Amino acid sequence: MTDTISIRLATREDVPVILALIKELAGYEKALNSVQATESSLLQTLTFAPSSTDSSPQSSSQQPNGFAKTFLLRPPKSERINDIEVAGMALFFYNYSTWRAAPGVFLEDLFVRPEYRRRGYATMLIRELAREVKRVKGKRLEWNCLKWNEPSLNFYKGLGAEQMSEWVGLRVDGEALEKLAERDV
Repeated sequence: MTDTISIRLATREDVPVILALIKELAGYEKALNSVQATESSLLQTLTFAPSSTDSSPQSSSQQPNGFAKTFLLRPPKSERINDIEVAGMALFFYNYSTWRAAPGVFLEDLFVRPEYRRRGYATMLIRELAREVKRVKGKRLEWNCLKWNEPSLNFYKGLGAEQMSEWVGLRVDGEALEKLAERDV
């Protein structure tokens, strides 16, 4: 094995690392108590690359395709800190633009562990996402960023990203989602 940086799609065996990264991101965003993800829920809802341990075909009870994928970035062995094998992740899913009549990629979470920052790893993960957009013949890469996260906003601006100030993010979840689903027209 060469001593190089690698970015690859996560396998089922990577779920504990993905969950750890999700929790580390939530900690950074001061929202650790909001994380409801578990290894089981990630196994049920993510799409995975085949792994060397996948020896049996998927049973009919397993969902063949989840809703999102995860790129994992592994630093070279010579640069690993405390034997941490995964430096960061980009968890994403496909979306669609009606006006452009083309698919795209929505980045749900980008996270690079603090000890691995300022090495270009976040840029490498975003570049891999841009390549994924091109691979699916897509037209855009989109994501959200918290307003208070000035370091990330400046980083994204440096990549050529534009803030979509004319759009307002909306969400229905929890009890409001339950009520909406049950609502009579």
